[in-house]
Amino acid sequence: MTKGPHDVPTAAQLVAAVRDFLESDVLPAVEGRVRFHTRVAINVLGMVEREIELGPAQAAEHAARLAALGVAGDAELAAAVREGRIADDHELVAALVDAVRAKLEVANPRYLVAD
Repeated sequence: MTKGPHDVPTAAQLVAAVRDFLESDVLPAVEGRVRFHTRVAINVLGMVEREIELGPAQAAEHAARLAALGVAGDAELAAAVREGRIADDHELVAALVDAVRAKLEVANPRYLVAD
């Protein structure tokens, strides 16, 4: 991985530090509505952390999947599906499964089922 213009800690590490602080220090000290919102904040920070870490590779993989299907973007893919222009249903389903898997890896990896 190439080193960017920023020093350590990285953005992902900063987000993780805030998430850890909320989880270990704030969450045990609050209750009710504040506890609920703290849990939401912890989950959001986890998603941001995973998107920072996984996003660039996932974007490249998604672009490659779309190119393999002969489309340039999600809107063009949707139009191609509506118009029946995707010849290989298996390839389409595999691409969609991979896209959903990538979204779940960021949104909530616990939802992924082991293959």
